[in-house]
Amino acid sequence: MTDILERPVNGHPIVKVNLLKPQYTVVPEQAVTESVTEVPAVEAVDREDNPLADWLTVPDVPVLPAWARTPALLKANTVALGRLCWWHTRFHGIRVPKYAVKTVWLASRGLYRATTGLWPTLSAQDHSATVKALKAQVKVKPEDVELAARLQAAHAARTTTRRWRFGAAAVGVAAAAVGVYLAPPLLQTGIAGAVISPLAYLGRGEHAQLLDQGAPPLKVDMSAQQLNDALRASGLLKSGRGDDDGPKVTCIMGPVRDGRGWAVVFDLPKGGGKTAADVLAKRTTIAAELGVDEIQVVMSRVRAAQGGNASRVSMWVADDDPYLADPVPSPLAKMERFSIWDPIPFGHDARGNRIAVPVVWQSMFFGGLPRRGKTFTQRLMTAAGLLDPFVRHYVADFKGGQDWMQMRQVAHRLVLGAEDDAIEAFKALLDELLTEMERRFAILRELPTSICPEGKLTPEIVTRYNMPFIFFTVDELQECFIAMSDEKERKQVIDDMARIARRGPAAGFVSNYASQRPDAESVPTKLREIITIRACTQVTDQTSSDMVLGKGKASMGADASVLSEDHKGVVVLVTGPASFATVKNDLLTTAEFNQLCAKGRAMRKEAGQLTGDAAGDVMTEAAEQGQRIPAVLSDVMEAMRHAPRMFSRDLLQRLVVMDEDTYGDWDETQLAKELELAGVKRTSKQVKIDGTNGAGYQRRDIEGAIPFTG
Repeated sequence: MTDILERPVNGHPIVKVNLLKPQYTVVPEQAVTESVTEVPAVEAVDREDNPLADWLTVPDVPVLPAWARTPALLKANTVALGRLCWWHTRFHGIRVPKYAVKTVWLASRGLYRATTGLWPTLSAQDHSATVKALKAQVKVKPEDVELAARLQAAHAARTTTRRWRFGAAAVGVAAAAVGVYLAPPLLQTGIAGAVISPLAYLGRGEHAQLLDQGAPPLKVDMSAQQLNDALRASGLLKSGRGDDDGPKVTCIMGPVRDGRGWAVVFDLPKGGGKTAADVLAKRTTIAAELGVDEIQVVMSRVRAAQGGNASRVSMWVADDDPYLADPVPSPLAKMERFSIWDPIPFGHDARGNRIAVPVVWQSMFFGGLPRRGKTFTQRLMTAAGLLDPFVRHYVADFKGGQDWMQMRQVAHRLVLGAEDDAIEAFKALLDELLTEMERRFAILRELPTSICPEGKLTPEIVTRYNMPFIFFTVDELQECFIAMSDEKERKQVIDDMARIARRGPAAGFVSNYASQRPDAESVPTKLREIITIRACTQVTDQTSSDMVLGKGKASMGADASVLSEDHKGVVVLVTGPASFATVKNDLLTTAEFNQLCAKGRAMRKEAGQLTGDAAGDVMTEAAEQGQRIPAVLSDVMEAMRHAPRMFSRDLLQRLVVMDEDTYGDWDETQLAKELELAGVKRTSKQVKIDGTNGAGYQRRDIEGAIPFTG
């Protein structure tokens, strides 16, 4: 059965052809006409022959005002009102002494005005006019006895009136003074206020107001007119002859207060040929016209799924820079356990909304300038994996510093540094990952659809077939490629990493790459373009931002070049083709991350998931059993991490790089003496590397000196 829908598309009705699985298609009007007989006609409310059409037609007008349409907007405007009242309370509160002096002055002025106003009545000036007139007549006719008598009577009446009026006033003032004197203090204050208030009101004038006019220092006071002016100055609206001429935007909502800023949703006028994408591209110009920095302007398209269209824009303008606040501690630091199937808590956007990032079936890339919190941000993802015992970690840190050192407690494979042996260890790590990926796909292909319905990992498969998620973390990726002089070798590594990022997610691989130099040479396009989630700290220009976030993202509003050196721990996060946000990351300190490493090790031991390098880390095992490890043993083990044997001169050189203050003055003799005192028993003083014999050490001899009872 075919249903005719009410709203047409491009002049043609829409027909629903499948009731079980609705699919919509545009069909010619003639074809619809031929099938009309199959369905009963539905009478429209607004037909001309319907006498109740005017009464039954409901206008498409919101019932509530814009500031109260959602609980969030109502809360934001209530908070804004509270902040405004608090500002006025402080503004006028510190001026109370000034207001007290002004009140006394205005009351004195009012008393003077009241006295001068009452004086004609008290002095009986209405009688004085009559007396003056009679005196003038008596001077003209002094012989008129009747006129003289009238003058005498009028003079007596004026005198009598003055006496009782002044007397009544004096008695009233005296009685009031006695009453105030005898009244309780609280009542005296009330009486004083009742007297002073009308006197001060009477003493007011055009330039003698009691209260100062306080204007809150709003950095942004947005209005529809300001919005139109900004868009017109940006070339997005045509100019008219005057302020009221020319096209204007249609505000679907606002401008209204929303948190610590203004929110507005508007449609561009038709006929101008401008789209929402054009507005996003003019972010800097619009911010300048509104008198704010572009970091304070957050804009996005309103898609059809949210009731939008190609010309609808959502804009939020902050009162100040929303990313300069102190970072929020990461909730991961206090969690006892976390499931990697859940989105990872990542940070907050400009409005304070919590941002969580789902990483299952995803790959990630972090880029940007150094010392902007890139590694701290990248570690948030790995930290979440530490709290899930069914996550296996492969970590490569080509910087070789302290940031990832404690991952040795958990990581199945850990590569530190960019020396030749570290590069070889990384290549072996990639081979192991590729082998594991193919093994998993072979298993998944053989599983029935009842267990593996989509050919991907499920929570049941993870535990039942012991296929934990694999976090593949690489920091300072550019150092790896720089260290490779062989172009063929470099290309092979890039291909392997690209394969893992492209095919690995279905098998439970989560790639987590980071680089300080997101250019085509250090991080090839072939690798970057297949990454699904990208985050970028501050970069120098839009070109660099697009290299990290994707081509054309800056023109859409995802531009990390607007960040400044003050925005540490702030990234532009892109999670999809049209999904992005500027995020202030949660703070997870190095100490907290190291504690999570220890917690993750204990969880994996309990679950039987401690494998690889972490399972064979004798130094950590010894430390857990309370055994003291000499510092020289610990440092030598760290220097020889990826080498089964090493010449003494090379070992000493690495120790100097690690700690020049301690090992800078050592020679090979001193090194041998200290290792012997630490318990190292060399099976041979000579080692053979690449066909060359020389004085050196076997790593197994160093491990044998570690006080670990097993």
